[in-house]
Amino acid sequence: MDKKIIAIAPMQGYTDAPFRHFHSLIYGGEDSLYCSPFIRVEHGDIRRRDLRDITSDFNDGMNLLPQIIFRDVDEFTLLVDAVVAAGYDRIDLNLGCPFPPQVKKGRGAGLLVNLSEMEKIADVVNSRRDVKFSVKMRLGVTSPDDFRAIVPLLNSMPLDHVTVHPRIATQQYGGELYMDHYNELRALLHHPVIFNGDILTPTDIDSALACVDGAMIGRGILARPSLIAEWREGREWTAEERLEKIMRLHDSIFDHYAATLCGDIQILMKIKPFWDYLEPEIGHKPFKLIKKSATLPKYQAALSTFGC
Repeated sequence: MDKKIIAIAPMQGYTDAPFRHFHSLIYGGEDSLYCSPFIRVEHGDIRRRDLRDITSDFNDGMNLLPQIIFRDVDEFTLLVDAVVAAGYDRIDLNLGCPFPPQVKKGRGAGLLVNLSEMEKIADVVNSRRDVKFSVKMRLGVTSPDDFRAIVPLLNSMPLDHVTVHPRIATQQYGGELYMDHYNELRALLHHPVIFNGDILTPTDIDSALACVDGAMIGRGILARPSLIAEWREGREWTAEERLEKIMRLHDSIFDHYAATLCGDIQILMKIKPFWDYLEPEIGHKPFKLIKKSATLPKYQAALSTFGC
């Protein structure tokens, strides 16, 4: 790998096309890798809104990596063909989603322990010369040792890179990082490795990049949208600088939804999650008022309390 990858993780309900577009414009993300929230099969067909997300004009000129989630080789093939038809020649495979309904159906991290199905998928990956594949994974489902059985299959595929979140699915997004297991996996893999997990400060980015080929930032970018920009500049921004850019990002996304959606409920359902991880930046009182607001006037009033 010629240079280190700085990637923004795929996060359902957060990093959709408008967020990616405006984040890139405001924080200078031209050289960042943005990953789409996973595209999935629902009721036997590909979920249309997932395809709309990767075919949106907001993606023009963006370094976008579509991600798919699947439970078997049939879903995998259906999704790959659809993403290729949408104009992409690289696809990330989700072997890490810890959401219990997905894992129980054998998707996401659930596929890590379904070796017979993964063998079929590996055969397809090895036969598709028109696509570059990568993988995003956890260490396992219920044990951080689960990864060991799947390493030979991963190494058998010509993967562009493997992103590793050093937790297991049952932990969801909390608990300790199994760094010893992660380091063992990193040593066993024949592919470039990207680290994902608890990257919250510019220093965390430096630490991740010290021994791997890239860093993928998830909730850290939601809690601190300027994180990568601060790392690039080599300095931590002041609270005032961070809030000014946060409001620019919010206002851009809000204006888009206000122009394309109908009614307070639809707009608020899309914009209120923007603040889910930003309470430390805006304060407890505005955060609670935002969460309780049921109309756009009350929402706008809540925003006006910043700094009070």
